[in-house]
Amino acid sequence: MGQELDTEPKARRLGNLGMVWHYAAHYPGHIACAGTALVIASSATIAIPYGFKRVIDRGFSSGGDQATVSHAFAYLLMIVGVLAVATALRFYFVSWLGERVVADIRRAVHANLVTLAPRFFEENRPSEIASRMTSDTAVIEQIVGTTVSVALRNTFTGIGGIVYLFVLAPKLAGSLMLGIPLIVIPIVVMGRRVRNFSRASQDRIADVGAIVAETLGAMKIVQAFGQEEREKTRFGGAVEATFSVAKRRIFVRAIMTAIVIALIFGSITLVLKEGVADVAAGRLSGGSIAAFVLTGGLVAGAFGSLTEVYGDLLRGAGAAGRLAELLQERPEIIAPVHPVPLPVPPQGRLTFDHVIFHYPTRPDTSALHDFSLDIAPGETVAVVGPSGAGKSTLLQLAQRFYDPQSGAVKLDGVDLREADPAAVRARLAMVPQETVIFASSARDNLRYGRWDASDDELWTAARAANAESFLRALPQGLDTFMGEGGARLSGGQKQRLAIARAILRDAPILLLDEATSALDAESERLVQDALERLMENRTTIVIAHRLATVRAADRIIVMDEGKIVEAGTHDTLTAAGGLYARLARLQFEGLAA
Repeated sequence: MGQELDTEPKARRLGNLGMVWHYAAHYPGHIACAGTALVIASSATIAIPYGFKRVIDRGFSSGGDQATVSHAFAYLLMIVGVLAVATALRFYFVSWLGERVVADIRRAVHANLVTLAPRFFEENRPSEIASRMTSDTAVIEQIVGTTVSVALRNTFTGIGGIVYLFVLAPKLAGSLMLGIPLIVIPIVVMGRRVRNFSRASQDRIADVGAIVAETLGAMKIVQAFGQEEREKTRFGGAVEATFSVAKRRIFVRAIMTAIVIALIFGSITLVLKEGVADVAAGRLSGGSIAAFVLTGGLVAGAFGSLTEVYGDLLRGAGAAGRLAELLQERPEIIAPVHPVPLPVPPQGRLTFDHVIFHYPTRPDTSALHDFSLDIAPGETVAVVGPSGAGKSTLLQLAQRFYDPQSGAVKLDGVDLREADPAAVRARLAMVPQETVIFASSARDNLRYGRWDASDDELWTAARAANAESFLRALPQGLDTFMGEGGARLSGGQKQRLAIARAILRDAPILLLDEATSALDAESERLVQDALERLMENRTTIVIAHRLATVRAADRIIVMDEGKIVEAGTHDTLTAAGGLYARLARLQFEGLAA
């Protein structure tokens, strides 16, 4: 996703900011207010030299009187007052737009991300995506809330100042304008390199954010294996890479700014020499030459600032382009235009019909090969086999996180590709091996199963999942914050919370993926007891390595290399002497030993 240097056509560089404008255009009233304040402030800025001209010409001329001088100063103070108010209003409306646009972009990017299939997150690091949504949107906030306003203000000031220069002294202004091409050339040429370095800098910042998120999320592992120094070195390398790119960007911008300012003020100095001769000859007044110098300084400052603004705009274009990539990603799993409705009431039948499936990230390896399995309503089917046999793939396809390359997965007789994915997933409840606990309250974690559940329903589900006792013992009960990843809970407590969540889901089909793995004996007993209650009157698929948990299943499916190699009950499979019997012998003999 991140390229070191960008080779986009020139027309597309600043064109990436069109995405930002799309969101800003939703607030025409604020744009109009900001634009009006900006024009007034720029006009007042240009009017200040004219005010000084009046003060000088009327205050120092031989015919000047006190009343005339007072009027001139009153005019100048009025301009200053208008400038102050207009600048404050411009700052408010532009800053409001910056914050609002960034909020809208973040919401839009997140709304799109949650619709994408797991494949996208296998190929792109979530931590880097999170960095994009923070660092890149911060750049855009600066662009909308500051840079664009500064660019427009300096553009108006520069153009208005040039017009006023021609009004004051056409000959001197014409001479000054001859140097403009020399000023524009370095902006265009060096601005291209600034843009490339800006994009590379944002990529390196994303790398830093990704490493921080990854390391902090695995801090126990880092410390347990004594890898603190290695992580310091890895993070330090990413930081130094970020600094190296930023240093090159800053150097180019500094050179560009120095060249432009030297050319602008050098031109003014040379023209001023000619202006002094005109004042001596009486062709210009002292106030006019003072106003010309002051206006020339404003024009020089405006164009000098534009060199920096141009670099910021290019940096913002790079950030906008990176966010646009996330917005333009389209989900692979979508509902058809006219989805086939699932039968009502639900039956709970799940069928795999000659399924062939390859994971997108592993196209050369078949996860399932001509796989067929029909699971009847209310049946409990346990799926066992060695690692990599394709067991968890069944659950991925059942939830339609992927579509098979051949064959079909059917729910109550309806091909999942013809149904609405949301309707399919509403009929499934999942208890994963690695329980996901959100950094929120226990109540919100439970309500993930059904968000409108009442507290009484939450406690009923917790009781059925053997989770009530530890939940009531929490400092604030259901309002207790669970910590990052459920850090305040043990492994068994997390599993029971996940079971309670599945109970609240009350779906006709239950998917259990190693739900009792890595638990101590007491926790396993509590979890297994809760699972038995959860499995009542539901179609259940149990994925398990530990065969002791699947003996009571109605049917055991033994998989190897993406195919069914055996099927039956525990007793029949053990007597058959095949793969299941070998796995059972290894486990149970190991337990006996």
